[in-house]
Amino acid sequence: MGTLELALINQNFEIGKSYASEIKPYAIKLMQHHFPDTIQLGNINNWKNWDIDWKNIDLIGSGSPCQDLSIAGRRAGIYGSRSRLFFVFVEILEYVKKLNPDVLFLQENVASAPKKDIRIISEFLGIYPQLIDSKLWLPQSRKRLFWTNIRYSYQGLFGEKTTDIPLPTKRKEIYAKDIITSGITKQKIFPTLTERYVASNKYEHSEKRDKRLRMKSVPYVIELNKSKESNGKQPFNQNKGNARILNKTELCRIQGFPDNYCDIVSYRQAGSLLGDAWSLPVVEHIISFIDKTKFKTRNLKT
Repeated sequence: MGTLELALINQNFEIGKSYASEIKPYAIKLMQHHFPDTIQLGNINNWKNWDIDWKNIDLIGSGSPCQDLSIAGRRAGIYGSRSRLFFVFVEILEYVKKLNPDVLFLQENVASAPKKDIRIISEFLGIYPQLIDSKLWLPQSRKRLFWTNIRYSYQGLFGEKTTDIPLPTKRKEIYAKDIITSGITKQKIFPTLTERYVASNKYEHSEKRDKRLRMKSVPYVIELNKSKESNGKQPFNQNKGNARILNKTELCRIQGFPDNYCDIVSYRQAGSLLGDAWSLPVVEHIISFIDKTKFKTRNLKT
């Protein structure tokens, strides 16, 4: 989605060259719409054939596949068919480190990953992660683990190298009711938006669908009855067709993106991308701790 590029720009970095490894056509479409100069490289498994000036890479970001790690998945583990792409990221990082020992990296994955897999990831990266919840900035509880050498300290009995990003002591005062475009919500902080959110909750209003919405831990909104009898103040029958999933504008807002960021892709595509994305304010906060003095002589390359 270009989250890292947008976060860098919002934090006043000037991007030199930016490369992306993506295979979803609509993800590429959206990223190229916002960042036409980003060079699309395709499948990450082909990285050894990429034409890149590796020694000038300053920052590598990766949200490697979580499907085999998430509590919502099959728990195949970090060596599963999808999540094992993490090791390709490690190959790239280690290669760049040989040419530029000061290269920065940012790796993210789900907080629900098994502890044994978290340890494996940490040992390969040489640093332990920090848990950050998006609800510090957004009306969404989205717990994620971040491994980065942007800022770290040595912690614990054995002085283990650990990601150490200072967090706000007080959350931003924005709640679910503040981002919806119509209706009401009883959820103060929305549950985690997932990649399957739109696909698993059909558009059609039905009593069965509404009941499923409320039973699942997903964001939903109650639409108000617009009839004259209700004066638009009371929700109509809460057992019949009045629950809805978030619209496209709300999907963008729950992840901290501008309202129109996903205008050029379909609703389902926007839901898929945003449900699988980094929360923009979280990434902005993390990279705000990059020492900008190191990049005075050249633009940041990612």
